[in-house]
Amino acid sequence: MKAPVGTSELAFLAEVIEAESTALGSMARGLRGGSSDCTGWTRALDLLESCTGHVVVAGLGKSGLIGAKISATLASLGQPSHVIHPSEAVHGDLGRMREGDIALLLSYSGETAEVIDLALHLKADGIARIGVSCRATTNLARLCDAHVSVGDIVEACPLNLAPTASTTAMLAAGDALALALARRRNFQADDFHRHHPGGMLGAGLRQITEALRFRVGNNLTVVSDSVTVRKALAAAGEGRRAGAIMLVDADGRLSGIFTDGDLRRLVNGGGLEALDSLVSTVMTARPTCLTVDALVRDAVRLVQEKRLDEIPVVDLAGKPVGLVDVQDLIAMRVVEG
Repeated sequence: MKAPVGTSELAFLAEVIEAESTALGSMARGLRGGSSDCTGWTRALDLLESCTGHVVVAGLGKSGLIGAKISATLASLGQPSHVIHPSEAVHGDLGRMREGDIALLLSYSGETAEVIDLALHLKADGIARIGVSCRATTNLARLCDAHVSVGDIVEACPLNLAPTASTTAMLAAGDALALALARRRNFQADDFHRHHPGGMLGAGLRQITEALRFRVGNNLTVVSDSVTVRKALAAAGEGRRAGAIMLVDADGRLSGIFTDGDLRRLVNGGGLEALDSLVSTVMTARPTCLTVDALVRDAVRLVQEKRLDEIPVVDLAGKPVGLVDVQDLIAMRVVEG
């Protein structure tokens, strides 16, 4: 692909991305159309599903870097995986593999000498092998028990030399296999959380009840919605640190909230006399809330979509359990301050 003379940099950048998109689109169309190569994908998934050990990923150069990411994705989705270098493998690292492991071997050309050499040794050792290359006629494909073809790809590089579109296709193939394997195994969000407890992804998958700083019966008082604002403030107590009072009806179910912002607007509009208004007339009735089975990411979504600073959490009967404060989400680094 050559950029025409006079083409702007932005246009060239777009052409690079379009070239990579074309490679992915071709691979997807082959799968949807049930091409002859589809059996290789299914066989690869069957082998991965049967794996009782690690998926050991190997590739050289750019393929090796792509392999490292695929290995990390497999591990995060519950399939133990690690990477070996093809050259190091035949100098002792074959000892990293054991019965029950499966090798995932990456080489776009399917002819990379070090990867072919590794495939030969693994075949002799009886280790199951999945290959990923351009087509099913490569030497790598012949040496593997299952093979995934990514197709004959024109690189995004104007010289058609630098691995670009081909490595993107290889990465997408690895992601597709990893996710399809997780789907077969019914891998759920709770499973993902166990493998990824850190960072924003892990924090977002925590139960919202684990993140509550303000809890009813501990440091948060609920108040009847039949009293005045003045009495509601007194009932909430001087030590109240949450930014809202949760109000309940006669059955103890959440009926509304009254926030610090509501209080400022009430006093600014009606003076101190307004404090004698019934809180039910000035509260936010039927507020957006979360139930105890919600996740932290659900609270993040509400903050981002509705600009909420306080989100009540109720049990399955609608009775208050606690209050999510946006400052707590900021402290968890799942929301920007």
